[in-house]
Amino acid sequence: MKRNRQLIGWREWVGLADLGVAAIKAKIDTGARTSAIHAWNITEYDQDGTPWVSFDLHPNQRDNKTIITCKAPVQSTRDIRSSNGQIEHRVIIKTTLQLAEETWPIELGLTNRDTMGFRLLLGRAALRKHVRINPGRSFLIPCPAHFKS
Repeated sequence: MKRNRQLIGWREWVGLADLGVAAIKAKIDTGARTSAIHAWNITEYDQDGTPWVSFDLHPNQRDNKTIITCKAPVQSTRDIRSSNGQIEHRVIIKTTLQLAEETWPIELGLTNRDTMGFRLLLGRAALRKHVRINPGRSFLIPCPAHFKS
């Protein structure tokens, strides 16, 4: 039986509970394979023989005062070609994406997105088999009531 996939727009509210982010605006970008989040103070380290990374997030657009410090095991490191054609070496982590009532694991690249309009970009690998996208609409999923921007 085929599952009924959630309909989303080109930008949506999502949660990243593993990282302590209740809600963040995400740009849905099927042109990008890999998802990316605005991170800085990225520090890789070894914890009991396993590579880990610590980093800081500004989850809210136009708010550099709210800072969330995160730690996660390193999934991999990859060379990613950005939208301007430059190749950047990025740390990739695995985390859980929440969209409405659904959750699933995604890979997330850590990068500086200061000049970008959205702190989080969701690429097609994170969305495949989970959603349908209406590129003419946005915010089809309501922002969680407990989130104050």
